[in-house]
Amino acid sequence: MQLRVDGLEAHLARAIAPLYVISSDEHLLALEAADKIRRAARANGYSERDVLTVERTFKWGELLAANNEMSLFGDKKLIELRIPTGKPGKDGGAALQSYAKSLSPDNLTLITLPKLDWQTAKAAWVGALQQAAVYIEIPIVERAALPGWIGTRLAGQGQSVDRQGLDFIADRVEGNLLAAHQEIQKLGLLHEPGKLTFEQVHDAVLNVARYDVFKLSEAMLAGDAARLVRMLEGLKGEGEALPLVLWAVADEIRTLLKLKAAMAQGRPLGVLLKELRIWGPKERMMEPALRRLSLAVLEQALQDAAQVDKMIKGLRAKAFAGDAWDAMLQLALKVAR
Repeated sequence: MQLRVDGLEAHLARAIAPLYVISSDEHLLALEAADKIRRAARANGYSERDVLTVERTFKWGELLAANNEMSLFGDKKLIELRIPTGKPGKDGGAALQSYAKSLSPDNLTLITLPKLDWQTAKAAWVGALQQAAVYIEIPIVERAALPGWIGTRLAGQGQSVDRQGLDFIADRVEGNLLAAHQEIQKLGLLHEPGKLTFEQVHDAVLNVARYDVFKLSEAMLAGDAARLVRMLEGLKGEGEALPLVLWAVADEIRTLLKLKAAMAQGRPLGVLLKELRIWGPKERMMEPALRRLSLAVLEQALQDAAQVDKMIKGLRAKAFAGDAWDAMLQLALKVAR
């Protein structure tokens, strides 16, 4: 059965299932969900715990042995299986299907996975787990939802702050939910419950953002120039490779050009997005971005990308003055405006 993570606590209060699967790239939320299951297991007498991690040398017989092995003290057992890659391989897939059909009444099993790609999600072993387990997929907290998430967490410790304060925290912890959690806890230690002032938040919260080069295109598509500048400065400060940043931006420009040219021939955007496998937040951003940008601007942006590439390689570029990072910023802003 599929279960939303916000329904896990109520589910565990009613009954405990023999098999749970958590799939997420949001490590903090996955860890919190797993901790809730562990606490419920202990409260229900699962006093022993086996932890198995699927690595290169892992033998799938270890999982079956852990399931069949009797406890030395006759206690119930929690078995944790961690699959960091989300790809158990052919033997692992077969073992997981077999395991899902032969769950021991004396064991509770918790399997943790990263977010699965669309192809892996269709595998037979995933279907078997979804049928046999309480299956919890935890989505990434996207940037647009981050202030609301922070507000909810603050409310949980009896505090609140206005939208300016929420946005300030979100800007400082972008891409780093664990850091957001730590900063919220810090505010709980520093200040009494109640409404916090912006000054209190400003003085307490550090800049602990982790900037993701692949999120840069989202800021560019959304036309959010301030976020775009902040992310580029952050990537530069973190020592990110400029060729990778340029590749991500240029790839987005090429995608926009393909969509714009095909739409000019009368093809519907929805069909094109499916063909190019564009979904999620980026799918929603494409239509307004395409309305904002002309074909001429996109063609010029792609030419400018070639000039930035020359600068990175130490060659003279006609379009830009200054260093390559400045040229990269000018290019990205051209698309964001």
